[in-house]
Amino acid sequence: MKTSDYIVEYLIAKGITDVFGYPGGMVTHLMDSFSKYQEKITAHVNYNEQGAAMAACGYAQVSGKCGVAYATSGPGATNLITGICNAYMDSIPTLFITGQVNSFEQKGGLKVRQRGFQETDIVSMVQPVTKYAVQVNDAKQIKYELDKAFHIANEGRKGPVLLDIAMDVTRININPDELQSFVCDKEPLEEIDFTSIEEVIAHAKRPVLLLGNGVDRENKGWKEKLNTIGVPVVTSMISVDIQEGLDNCYGFIGAYGDRIANFIVAKSDVVIAVGARLDVRQVGAKRENFAPNSKIIRVDIDEAELEYKVHDDEIGIKADGNSFLNGLVDIWPKKDYSNWIAICDEIKNKLLGFDERKYNKLVRAISKHIPTEAVVTTDVGQNQVWVAQSFGLKESQRVLFSGGHGAMGYSLPASMGAALASNGTVYSFNGDGGIQMNIQELQMIARENLPIKIIVFNNNALGMIRHFQEMYFNKNYFQTTLDGGFTSPDFEKLAEAYRLDYVCAESEEEVETLTEVFTNSKPTIIEIKINEETYVFPKLEFGKPNQDQEPLIDRELYMYLMNLGEDMEERQMYAGGGTETKH
Repeated sequence: MKTSDYIVEYLIAKGITDVFGYPGGMVTHLMDSFSKYQEKITAHVNYNEQGAAMAACGYAQVSGKCGVAYATSGPGATNLITGICNAYMDSIPTLFITGQVNSFEQKGGLKVRQRGFQETDIVSMVQPVTKYAVQVNDAKQIKYELDKAFHIANEGRKGPVLLDIAMDVTRININPDELQSFVCDKEPLEEIDFTSIEEVIAHAKRPVLLLGNGVDRENKGWKEKLNTIGVPVVTSMISVDIQEGLDNCYGFIGAYGDRIANFIVAKSDVVIAVGARLDVRQVGAKRENFAPNSKIIRVDIDEAELEYKVHDDEIGIKADGNSFLNGLVDIWPKKDYSNWIAICDEIKNKLLGFDERKYNKLVRAISKHIPTEAVVTTDVGQNQVWVAQSFGLKESQRVLFSGGHGAMGYSLPASMGAALASNGTVYSFNGDGGIQMNIQELQMIARENLPIKIIVFNNNALGMIRHFQEMYFNKNYFQTTLDGGFTSPDFEKLAEAYRLDYVCAESEEEVETLTEVFTNSKPTIIEIKINEETYVFPKLEFGKPNQDQEPLIDRELYMYLMNLGEDMEERQMYAGGGTETKH
């Protein structure tokens, strides 16, 4: 059989039903092979390779399978890189297949810049942001390389792999029975040794569990077990969809995180971080300020993450997040944390709603229309944070972010992959800036009639950067507002051009009337017009501790919350009704 046919049959055998790509000369044989197997696998035409890569990410995040995207050599391959980076930073298992010029056209050891037309050394470019990348110039190696790529993409900390396949390799006839396999004996994960932390846990009076993206959302058994130990839980931003079904969950931490969660971590004496990178956005620029009086226990399947310490004396454990949580519950001592939970609840009562603005309320109103088990995608910018802060999660909903890489333009193509993986309606949140990064993918949504609700928060600005300019550049809104040079299209006319339905809302009340629009399966652009300057609050000023975010709360209240549970006289003084806060 032809090598390209073998590749397609291999993907089908892996259970992959949808792949994403863009036509090009060096992948014509692969495209032809996809056409032969259309009853079993669909090759979707995107309108930019970046869109294909991000659609593959969305497909992988929802299906749990490897996402697959393909592109031709040269510019096709390089256009994949942003999506590859996204998969690498957020640990998404993905296979990228790039066509390469014929092996006899390649420059090899020559010092010329290029020998074949569109020849580009994509392997060298992506090696720092893939788990494995290799050029395939021998058809007899195709099974070996596919086996190896799939294994590496899915073992340990998951991530992207890339096979750069010469065009002449894809058209050669091979005998599948003679192909070499890649055999890797999976090393069993070492049994988790809890002895190093048992004493720490036994003496903890104010423990907090911090759950990150390394915790598997599909494995829900640990949630019921975790609820039995009665300790407060916080999350990272891109794992907010873990929170549904967890008792004593107080939101997400970090620079744009919930004040409540940040205060609770600041007051803790033990923080157990599972599958969370604890980067600058999560712990602040001065890492020693994070949970300053806590013993930190960090659990990660990627040993390298444990080397980037927050506290010098923290305990690092290399382990799978879900396996650790299940084992942790089994060894957790029977203790009463009601006093600690009461302190957390008091913090919540004093701060709840402090940072809520019009746009937060709009997100919450939209979330009321979105059914259980639905998938939500977000872009990067203010819309992303508003969703993380205010979206009212229901049972089994997923929220997809571009987390570590923070790629504007992610939401729209990721929603396409998610829609195909879930066979359900997907809700894509965007800003008027981010949606223009991959706006061409509206054509695929229209062409395939994908059930996607495209929600565009239109404030006629690049809101997050405009806020930076207000804070640090004396309101010089260069390139971020209409006066500074940034503009957006007429989204109603845009919807008409792409033959999509369109509605517009400007208030919470108007959003509440759109039940039918949100619940039907028609692809629709839903423009949310915001005729004011927008902000993300709370926001951490560089160098400050996480819990002291902008806008500053009343200093008396701040000190009260920091001393809560330690100074009973002060607690009694405030018990009646709180203090006035300053916005």
